[in-house]
Amino acid sequence: MKEILVTGGAGYIGSHVIRKLSNKGYTPVVYDDLSAGIREFTDGFDFIDGDIGDYDKLVKIFKSRKIECVMNFASFIAVGESCSNPLKYYENNVAKTVSLFKAMLDSDIKKFIFSSTAAVYGNPEEIPITENSRWKPESPYGRTKLMVEDILRDLDVSDGLKFIALRYFNAAGADPAGEIGESHVPETHLIPLIIRSVLDPSFEITIFGTDYDTPDGTCIRDYIHVNDLADAHVLAVDKLMEGSDSRVFNLGNGTGFSVKEVIDSVMRVTGKKPSVKTGPRRSGDPAVLVASSDAVRKYLGWIPEFPHIDSIVETAWNWEKKQKRKGY
Repeated sequence: MKEILVTGGAGYIGSHVIRKLSNKGYTPVVYDDLSAGIREFTDGFDFIDGDIGDYDKLVKIFKSRKIECVMNFASFIAVGESCSNPLKYYENNVAKTVSLFKAMLDSDIKKFIFSSTAAVYGNPEEIPITENSRWKPESPYGRTKLMVEDILRDLDVSDGLKFIALRYFNAAGADPAGEIGESHVPETHLIPLIIRSVLDPSFEITIFGTDYDTPDGTCIRDYIHVNDLADAHVLAVDKLMEGSDSRVFNLGNGTGFSVKEVIDSVMRVTGKKPSVKTGPRRSGDPAVLVASSDAVRKYLGWIPEFPHIDSIVETAWNWEKKQKRKGY
């Protein structure tokens, strides 16, 4: 079976992807330093503790295994932190990723799946956002992802490194089987925060801005279920194995939901009312971020299984209830 090195494979998205890879007949090899990942999310999979900046260790792995493709999820992703500590993001998301590329090329591995982001677009000029929309990231996080995309384009020309970059919109939800789910420390994503306020009456969530130019005044975002996102990664690997040229795709449902609509969804799914307060807008928050997913659907044949917000929230709710029962 074809071996795929999955850096950051113990994290939220990576742990869902390794299961999908295994189900498709690939052999995922998880490479993670556990700075943010959870070891138990990789139980039953080949696991190597390591940092993506460790060139020597990576070359040793590449020389001793039969790795045919690399997927990289070993990135820092908090937009706010990237603004307060940009060097942390440039070091990990760019410099260490360059070390990973060097180890790959020195080991003659030339297939790569990149975890990119909708943050490369910044405040969009058009909705829905297409792959040809203007790139203007407004945070160091978004800039690091666009920098790596540029490096990949250069390496394609210079060394024949073929890649597919997937620009995520808002990943959400959990594995329907309940084995794994979203578990960030600190948690910054909307759906788990709303659910936390349902499970813990003392916890209050804040709606940042109610005066946007949207139907209900709150920000609109495109939510994509993590399993649908993982499916797209496996389809991307399939394409690279077939000899695909390098490509970049948006990865979203193509439908937007406002903050208030997500809160309403949690209320429908849980039958409980979260504790909510309003606050001022956060700097740099666009009113609407919704993807056009036409290109990824056409090229990869990707069809999301969870296109509706309630189905996404339901899987997150089941996961969070399970964690509360464990005492987390």
